[in-house]
Amino acid sequence: MKLHVLISEFCAGNPTKNIKWKNQPKRKYCSNHFCFVLFFPVVLFFMLLCFNHLFFENIKGFVYFHGKSTGSVTYFPGKLNETEDSCLGRYIYIHDLPERFNEDVIKDCQLITRSTDKYSMCKSLENSGLGPGIEALNASDLWKNSWFSTNQFMLEVIFHNRMKKYDCLTDDSALASAVFVPYYSGLDLRRYLWGFNTSMRDLSGIDLVAWLARKSEWKRNSGMDHFLISGRIARDFRRKSNRKSDWGSNFRLLPESENITMLTIETGYSKNDIAVPYPTYFHPANDFQVHQWQEFLRKQNRPYLFSFAGARRSRQKGSIRAEIIDQCQASNKLCNFMDCSLFNQCDDPLNLMSLFRSSVFCLQPPGDSLTRRSTFDSILSGCIPVFFHPGSAYTQYVWHLPKDHNRYSVFISSKDLRVGKVTINQTLLQVSKDEQLAMREEVIKLIPGIVYGDPRSRLETIDDAFDLAINGILKRIKLLTKN
Repeated sequence: MKLHVLISEFCAGNPTKNIKWKNQPKRKYCSNHFCFVLFFPVVLFFMLLCFNHLFFENIKGFVYFHGKSTGSVTYFPGKLNETEDSCLGRYIYIHDLPERFNEDVIKDCQLITRSTDKYSMCKSLENSGLGPGIEALNASDLWKNSWFSTNQFMLEVIFHNRMKKYDCLTDDSALASAVFVPYYSGLDLRRYLWGFNTSMRDLSGIDLVAWLARKSEWKRNSGMDHFLISGRIARDFRRKSNRKSDWGSNFRLLPESENITMLTIETGYSKNDIAVPYPTYFHPANDFQVHQWQEFLRKQNRPYLFSFAGARRSRQKGSIRAEIIDQCQASNKLCNFMDCSLFNQCDDPLNLMSLFRSSVFCLQPPGDSLTRRSTFDSILSGCIPVFFHPGSAYTQYVWHLPKDHNRYSVFISSKDLRVGKVTINQTLLQVSKDEQLAMREEVIKLIPGIVYGDPRSRLETIDDAFDLAINGILKRIKLLTKN
């Protein structure tokens, strides 16, 4: 019998008494001591061979993945016990896309800069996509190192940079529970929204899904476990015709794209679009900065009952902004109005934050779309948001805002306001001081979950907007792939 067969039989615990040896000598009797001395080394030899055999059989079970901040970490033989691996069920694989889908988009940053932009988008790419740091004269430590002039369209870059530092990344796509597609969809579209035909706007998206469809990761679940991020609203990717005058691209109407979950600052009516918070100006580098800001807000004096930052939008059909501004200006100093059509004052983060911090309530009517970045700026300021359409928050940010919206906000029907059935003053004055305090505390508690931490640092005990989005996407994909 060959030696390796004998080893396998021995290691498997099979009896060897029937094994016939060549030239087997006649059995001779020996003393116990003599037999022990003779056979113990042989048994030990076989045990060592057995261990070696099992070790190399299981070496195929090695698992590699990227750790928190170092390179590859190796887990040794056999199956990983769930109690030993906190990443089980949380591994994410990042597609290594050709640079034309991300890095090339921002490399020539002037191409994503519009003539109407206040400053070049190249400035917005500073600090890992957070933008230029805010430097206020005579500012306290609260305003240093964690506040930036962040452009909302940079969410794709910010999120991608956060994904690169995610705890449970894996290079083994078979191990992954989700697959991230680092496609800068909104920034790419921004290059071709004005002055280009629909073919140019659609080209990149068509190219992307064709690239994905060739990958084994896609074929496993037809892309149902894939997700991406966009700094634009979902409607911008659902153009239904090919008329040049029509807005946006058709990316989310492509059959393959419909299987991908898109995280976006505003969702529409598709089940595969999930809303996540707009980026704010606050990007904490550690837990202390978050707690320090929350304590600061609890001590703020708020002399105004409510405030509004915006413009009338008289050309926008159905807009209630003109009515809101009129009621604000007629409120006998209960309301503080910042006119965003004058002197670009609303582009200054310090101006906006000062306005909201001095107010108990902040009015958040729809703008160009149902949602506003200002909603999250007001929450960040400890100001209770007032909504006029349920689609401005309640049906949007289901992973980041409480289901019971009465805990942290006030709702005034835009229809009732327009016909004079209610007024803003009357509605907000009916909220008692105790109710105001309770609601403000709920708003302040929401802050950790609506800000995106600095990608260059790490929050230790706080789940920020990125963390909540990842938790949500993993649960969602688990259900999708299970079904």
